[in-house]
Amino acid sequence: MMEQPSNQKVALITGSGKHRVGNAVAAALARRGYSIALHYNRSAEEARQAVERLEGQGGHARAFRADVADESQVDRLFEQTLNHFGRLDVLVTAAAIWQPKPLEDVTAEDVQRHFEINALGTFLCCRRAGLIMVEQPEGGAIVTIGDWATVRPNLNHAAYFVSKGAIPVLSRTMAVELAQRNPAVRVNCILPGPVMLPEDLSEAQLKGAVAGTLVKRAGRPENIAHAVVFLVENDFVTGVCLPVDGGSTVAGTVN
Repeated sequence: MMEQPSNQKVALITGSGKHRVGNAVAAALARRGYSIALHYNRSAEEARQAVERLEGQGGHARAFRADVADESQVDRLFEQTLNHFGRLDVLVTAAAIWQPKPLEDVTAEDVQRHFEINALGTFLCCRRAGLIMVEQPEGGAIVTIGDWATVRPNLNHAAYFVSKGAIPVLSRTMAVELAQRNPAVRVNCILPGPVMLPEDLSEAQLKGAVAGTLVKRAGRPENIAHAVVFLVENDFVTGVCLPVDGGSTVAGTVN
């Protein structure tokens, strides 16, 4: 592994082991010169390959494992990141689960597990990162990942949407709390639309997802990554929830 320059900024992206949104965010920030802490839980091999890709492109990266619903593992994740890189400038919380199930079959355990990973996991990571950043004169930037469809939920995702609905409130709360401790710490939220549709969608479901946008096409994980870079680099934006959804949020109001 190449030695990292002492002044190089560091970004930790949760849920970035697999080739999904978090991985695209990691690649985008690496291209902007950030050292990358990749987080994974079960995707060890994919995370290893992601580290190899980033370092093969001249970047600095390392993968760390943690269950974000476990506070002790979250603490260890941030300790390992600081021990290896020496600082933390950006956190992006892309770790999430979504397990579709008819409402009749949803159990308390389903709801609890979605909350533990999607809501509590985001909270624990934001709190830990934020308290690190407030001690840095230069502060830092946190970007959470919500979901545009919490304003217009679709069927069979009751546990998921309820857990994701907490993310905008969590983000605004953290923006207020952390700015009181250090005005250079900013927190924003991205609300993705259909940027990485499930592979098992039927043709009718795929057409429906695309038809629900104003741009009449699906997006890509890179669209979310571009938005993350904007929120990280624009130091006059905080407490904002930004839909990146091809117009899905407002498409339902168009006649």
